[in-house]
Amino acid sequence: MKVVKFGGSSLADGAHFQKVISIIKDDPARQIVVVSAPGKRFSEDTKVTDLLITYAQRVIDHQDPKTVVDKISQRYQAISDFFGLPARPIDKIIKKLRSLPLEYYPSNTYLMAAFKAHGERLNAMLLTAVLNHLNIPARFVDPFEAGIIVTDDPSDASVLPETYENLAHLKVTEEKLIFPGFFGFTPNGQIATFSRGGSDITGAIVSRGLKADLYENFTDVDAIYAADPRIVDHPHAIKKMTYREMRELSYAGFSVFHDEAIIPAIEGQVPINVKNTNHPELPGTLIVPEDSFEPHRTITGVASSDRFAALYLHRYLLNKEVGFTLKLLQILYKYDVSYEHMPSGIDDLTIIFDKNQLDNETIHEMCHDIKNTLHPDQLDWIDDYAIIMVVGEGMRSKVGTIENIIRPLAENNIGVHMINQGASRISIMLGTKQADAKKAVKQIYQQFFTCQTDTHERSTTHAD
Repeated sequence: MKVVKFGGSSLADGAHFQKVISIIKDDPARQIVVVSAPGKRFSEDTKVTDLLITYAQRVIDHQDPKTVVDKISQRYQAISDFFGLPARPIDKIIKKLRSLPLEYYPSNTYLMAAFKAHGERLNAMLLTAVLNHLNIPARFVDPFEAGIIVTDDPSDASVLPETYENLAHLKVTEEKLIFPGFFGFTPNGQIATFSRGGSDITGAIVSRGLKADLYENFTDVDAIYAADPRIVDHPHAIKKMTYREMRELSYAGFSVFHDEAIIPAIEGQVPINVKNTNHPELPGTLIVPEDSFEPHRTITGVASSDRFAALYLHRYLLNKEVGFTLKLLQILYKYDVSYEHMPSGIDDLTIIFDKNQLDNETIHEMCHDIKNTLHPDQLDWIDDYAIIMVVGEGMRSKVGTIENIIRPLAENNIGVHMINQGASRISIMLGTKQADAKKAVKQIYQQFFTCQTDTHERSTTHAD
């Protein structure tokens, strides 16, 4: 049995729906389908989810939402018309859309979550109706019915363990089961959405809960690439990689998955296949457990992100002072700030932060407290900071990888502020200036994927 997830760009209109239906029909093992809300049909278009956010905001502000409701209705109506659906299914969908303001919500945050979730909910209802209209037996499965229970965080929910017990009791027959992605229900029966990569998360949850043989994630790219195609022209397509390689690369900027989205599938040891809706015949990228995986290159990919900042502390004999790091962590806790990494030396400490959780006031007050509490000889806030992640299972058995990474950077006058290798030995993290990040990715990619040394490298490591 396969769980198949389709993103918003794969379900934007009737023509895209037709491609999705062909993919579902092509493999009888594709029994479970998870859908996103309709995405953009063209570059200037608006996603249905964004229209629903506008709808919710107008309701919150006591403004007339008719115009935006009509736009959303037209999106679903156009797909219905494409397949010549009878009036009843689409009338039911539009009636549900228009009745959203009449439901009970504990707060405006819950109202917003419920409105957003209906992009997926109504799309799953529509796909179910289309499949049945085409004589493909299908059943809509609401997350409430399936027992997808999540934490009481309306826009940042996490799945609760009882979900998997509930899914284990779900009856799977020959009919296609159509799930909406992106949301679950709190123990009190309210809709709550996942924060990012919501439909990916639902697909992973359902894959684990139903013990799927494979989780196919259809998107608009042929594969996951060894580098960002916006940085490197025609980068190498990755045929197979491990869960932890995907996690490391997603963390540093790979956009196919949010780095937390596939955790349920990893926990259930369900292989993931990333494929292209427009070219479903291509193999895509297979993401598998680490056991028995044999890498065929030293590195699998290189990624960069400039969403980071760093705090540099210098104090003589820092390594001799008991409790220094504890005091520092207590200050971070006071401001509800988590850190990403903390490389250190005998007199130096660098704390790397994700800037998305910080504002200027928090930075100022936090640095003031650190200065007054820890009395460093030097304290610098570094806003111009980027992280490069070089990732590959093959690095564990290869000598000289760091040298091969650093050499082309030095030759191209790219300064490295920090080097950190994880305990797993499958990733090396570099800190650079933001302006140097893309150049660093290009140089590292060329070193490992286009230089003559790569021919020798392939002959001395394992093949797929």
